[in-house]
Amino acid sequence: MSRYALSMPVGDCENAFMEAARREGVELVRYKKPWINQRGHFGLPDRAFGVTGPLNSIFLSLGGNSTEQAAKRTTALPGDFMHPPTGTIIEVDELQHFTSFRLQSFEYYPTGSRLGFEPDEYQELCRKFAPEADKYRQSKTAVAFGPGGRQRQRAYYDALRDLAVPAMGLPPVIRIPAADGNGRTAFERNRERILHALS
Repeated sequence: MSRYALSMPVGDCENAFMEAARREGVELVRYKKPWINQRGHFGLPDRAFGVTGPLNSIFLSLGGNSTEQAAKRTTALPGDFMHPPTGTIIEVDELQHFTSFRLQSFEYYPTGSRLGFEPDEYQELCRKFAPEADKYRQSKTAVAFGPGGRQRQRAYYDALRDLAVPAMGLPPVIRIPAADGNGRTAFERNRERILHALS
């Protein structure tokens, strides 16, 4: 099933999730925040100073090159969804997000971090799916992470959202696991949690 998920057309999972939410009366929009940009923690405003230390630790632990990262443009990174009435960001995570590198990133989350998901559950999902997820685009290069660095970059940018969004005064990021690539069932499995968070 997971191999099928990786072969699905880009965007199918997110589109199915958004449609399932709409049927429940939850209107979601695609979003970009100027302070979630390609520079990562180097591009955060002073308001988010409290999380730059942990994010730098995550960045370095994943083999990031600070000089290259800080030299990137401040182009905003596209995210999945935002719920406009509450400003809540929702990320739908397919198989490629559950790597050993993502698991590693949680070691540096500060105690008491405001998260819109259960980190223990996510770490368990990473342990379960990493053997396959680690193979996804295994050789793809990413600036500041070098050859084979795309997976490490993705783990870093996921952590960036988790820690920076509440530091900027928004509700914690809601993460929805969809390792099977099925956005509709991902919404249905998490329906109560989503509706409660947005109420």
